Amino acid sequence: MSSNFGARASDVCYRHPDRQSFVLCQRCGRTICGECQTPAAVGVICPECLREQRGAMSTAQKRASRWGARGGVAPRFASVTNVIIAVTVVAFILQWIIPGFTQAFWYAPLFSEPQLFEPWRMLTAVFLHSTGFILHILLNMYTLWIFGRALEQQLGRGRFLTLYLMAGFAGSLGVMFLAPINQPVVGASGAIFGLMGAFIVIQRRLGNEMRSLLVLVGINLVIGFLPNAGISWQAHLGGLVGGAIFGWICYECRGQGKKRKFWLLVGGLGAVMVLLSLFRLFVPTYG
Repeated sequence: MSSNFGARASDVCYRHPDRQSFVLCQRCGRTICGECQTPAAVGVICPECLREQRGAMSTAQKRASRWGARGGVAPRFASVTNVIIAVTVVAFILQWIIPGFTQAFWYAPLFSEPQLFEPWRMLTAVFLHSTGFILHILLNMYTLWIFGRALEQQLGRGRFLTLYLMAGFAGSLGVMFLAPINQPVVGASGAIFGLMGAFIVIQRRLGNEMRSLLVLVGINLVIGFLPNAGISWQAHLGGLVGGAIFGWICYECRGQGKKRKFWLLVGGLGAVMVLLSLFRLFVPTYG
C-alpha cells in the first residue's frame, strides 16, 4: 500500500508527484525526492537551482559568493577548520608535556579584575581542553569538523575564522558575567555553540527546517546545568548568543556590494564585546 495516500502537495516531489518527501531544496524551498537531490554546501538543491548555480559561474563577476566571500565556488579543502583543529590538538599535546601550560592560558573571571588583568586568556582558553577527560577534545573537534566545514564553505574563510574567534570570546564573556570568580574554564565549546547559533540563524532565515538541531542545542544547554557535570553552561550560552548575532549579520549582508556593511557591523559587535570585557576593570569584585 502506498504511503503517499492523503499526502499534501507540499509533501511530494514537485517533479515526481507520486513520490512523497519532506526534504526541501535549500535555495528555492521546493520539495524534492531522493532522485532530484544534489548535495550542496549545506543541505541539498533541486535540478533547476543546480543549473542556475552552474550558469551563474560562467563569468568571474558572477562567481562572487552570495555571502560576499571571494569566489562563488565553495573551497574543496576547509583549510581554516583543519588549521583550528590542528592548533587545538597541538595545544592539547603541550598541555600534557609542559608543566603549568594549562594554568598559563586558561580563563577565569578573576583574570578580568584589575589585580590580575590578563584579557588574552579569554581567547587562549578556547584552544585548551581538559587533559583528564579525552572525550572533551574528541567531541569538540568532531562537532567543529561537522559544522566548521559547512560554515566555512558557506561564509568563506575570513568570515568563518572571525566567527569562530568572536564566538569563543563571547563564550568567555558569558563566563566573566555569570560564573564564579575563581572558576577556571577551558575548551572550544563556547566557540562551537557559536557556530551552531550562526548556522541555525542562517538556515532559519533561508527557510530551512532546523527543529532537530534546535532540540540538540537545547539538550546540550540543559546538560550544562546538571549538578557536578563539570560543564560551563555560561560559555555555551555566551557563545550561542554571540554566534547567533554574527549569523544574523551574515544573512543581512549577503550578496555583492555589502562587504563594507558586513565588516562595519562585525566591527561594531567586536567593539561592544571588547567594552564588555573591560567591565570588571571599572566594577571590580575581586577579594
